[in-house]
Amino acid sequence: MIPGGGQPNMQQLLQQAQKMQQDLANAQEELARTEVDGQAGGGLVRATVTGAGELRALKIDPKAVDPEDTDTLADLIVAAVQAANENAQTLQQQKLGPLAQGLGGGIPGLPF
Repeated sequence: MIPGGGQPNMQQLLQQAQKMQQDLANAQEELARTEVDGQAGGGLVRATVTGAGELRALKIDPKAVDPEDTDTLADLIVAAVQAANENAQTLQQQKLGPLAQGLGGGIPGLPF
């Protein structure tokens, strides 16, 4: 809705759209550089992912390694990566959510 019922200023709308596009690109670049952690087993397994969800590191405490029980270790790894990805999604919502709201709702392909 245009205040006062006038015609939209197309140049102004275009500038706003370009600024929002640049802000979104900047936020996505920042997410790709930012790392977040997740852990499982009281810190026995730690995963590090970028804010974009790319797995960067996996650390396993030697106490978590039992050759007779590799299933538990696998479960801990999965849980740590899931926790890291949940933290990355939270970060995405913090960084990109306000930009998506400025576009009038969610952006296709983003998890919010």
